[in-house]
Amino acid sequence: MDYSLTLTLDLPYETAVPEVKEAFRAQGFGTLTEIDVQATLADKIGKDIEPYVILGACNPELAARALDVDRRIGLLLPCNVVVRADGDNRTIVDALDPQVIAEVPGDPALRPVADEAGTRIRAALAELAT
Repeated sequence: MDYSLTLTLDLPYETAVPEVKEAFRAQGFGTLTEIDVQATLADKIGKDIEPYVILGACNPELAARALDVDRRIGLLLPCNVVVRADGDNRTIVDALDPQVIAEVPGDPALRPVADEAGTRIRAALAELAT
């Protein structure tokens, strides 16, 4: 299974990160967590990688619906979005395909939540692409 929805932006990383947050916010996703992977790896193990951040995006309404179906679904939440530099003025955005939320536990009752989350994530990525 391909588990990501990916977009390449012709924007520098520093510009792309706030634009990604805003595009997801417009679709009802707040940023619960922000992990600076580049800084963490440099600090903890001395590894140097490109600018790379993991955003823990959450739509509270969709999360509540998924939790009503299966309390363990929190293991697959939030919807992670990776923003990473790809050269001087390009940035890659990888969003977790929310179909994972329905496929991993194999519960068909989670499909409508995953479908709606997917629609909203694709809309955020489409907005970024314009």
